[in-house]
Amino acid sequence: MDVLPDRLEMPILLRVGDNISTDEIMPAGARVLPYRSNIPKISEFVFENIDPTYDQRALERTPPGSHAIIAGDNYGQGSSREHAAIAPRYLGLRMVIAKSFARIHRMNLVNFGILPVIFEDASLYDRLELGDVIVMENAREQLAGSVNDRTLVLSIPKKKITFSVSHNMFPRMIEVVLAGGLTNWTRDRAPMEKV
Repeated sequence: MDVLPDRLEMPILLRVGDNISTDEIMPAGARVLPYRSNIPKISEFVFENIDPTYDQRALERTPPGSHAIIAGDNYGQGSSREHAAIAPRYLGLRMVIAKSFARIHRMNLVNFGILPVIFEDASLYDRLELGDVIVMENAREQLAGSVNDRTLVLSIPKKKITFSVSHNMFPRMIEVVLAGGLTNWTRDRAPMEKV
């Protein structure tokens, strides 16, 4: 996983409603289970019951890169399945803007370098559309500096909209997102082995 870049430019590739479960994000069952260790293969199933074109649209982005998802309340409810964060991240998911998150899934998003942020103005949920390109300037600086006020500024230049989102991450979670995920964060802190 790559570190959080200084500038994020992310089209909205999916809009979902309230109470989206991890089963809706990453379906369970006999069709998916055999591929559990094959992240490219399981990514083909992501959101298939909500939008079967999501995985292809994410992979076909030109140039390839980050994208965002807009969600209602309680995004990621249900099981603690980490594949519901791993597979979307493989497809380029970098940010989920929701009205609220299920606690365990929010942590899984952070662990894979996906920024979980909350609408400060919930009415924006109805104004944001598929294809809108969200920009976060000075992303690393904003996130690192948001330990106390927890507010980030995003914009949609084409619509001339600037808006604030917030997060409820504590400092270590912020470090993990900046590092691109928990694996990177842990590796960067591991003592050097003597050969």
